[in-house]
Amino acid sequence: QLQASGGGLVQAGGSLRLSCAASGRTFNNYGMGWFRQAPGKEREFVATISRIGISFLYSDSVKGRFTISRDNAKNTVYLQMNSLKLEDTAVYYCAGGAYSSDWRLYVYWGRGTLVTVSS
Repeated sequence: QLQASGGGLVQAGGSLRLSCAASGRTFNNYGMGWFRQAPGKEREFVATISRIGISFLYSDSVKGRFTISRDNAKNTVYLQMNSLKLEDTAVYYCAGGAYSSDWRLYVYWGRGTLVTVSS
């Protein structure tokens, strides 16, 4: 029901934009989030956006560099990632069903997209 895309290889300092397309008519009814998981590490909260896109939360590690947004007409949520750092390398997952930094509250999960930041 959720399909993430846009990952790839980018040099440190560069930018990428991730997209997450949702199927179904209930997209507008719930908040969306992005999480990431680096090799050997636990899943980490990145950002979340409220149902109608007027409230946002970011992890301290990405605040000021990443921007989450959504287009409810297109059933899509985005994650614009700027000033990428080596430590941003991870598989990024989009999730739906909550406006929260707690991954356990989300109901829907997409397959991840890999972001690799090189020096």
